Amino acid sequence: MSARQRWLLLLTLLFLLVLASALALVVSKHEARKLFAHSQQLQQRINALDAEWGQLQLEQSAWSGNGRIERKAREELSMIMPAPDDIVFVIEK
Repeated sequence: MSARQRWLLLLTLLFLLVLASALALVVSKHEARKLFAHSQQLQQRINALDAEWGQLQLEQSAWSGNGRIERKAREELSMIMPAPDDIVFVIEK
């Protein structure tokens, strides 16, 4: 193998290595952008779920309020507040 052929082989090898490196960089950047876009979607989903959680907590608070429970007991179950004389305290020892 002559010096010219070795030189041409070396240049070809270096060119292929640079090309492979450039392709790997392109693939790596593309994957990084895809992962970043996916993480942004997940962050938006987290924010939406946090907002929904807050709304559900408010709704639960409204549905479990003492006034609502008392009103339901009076209206639907015909319950009434006992007179003070009818209240019996049971003390356990």
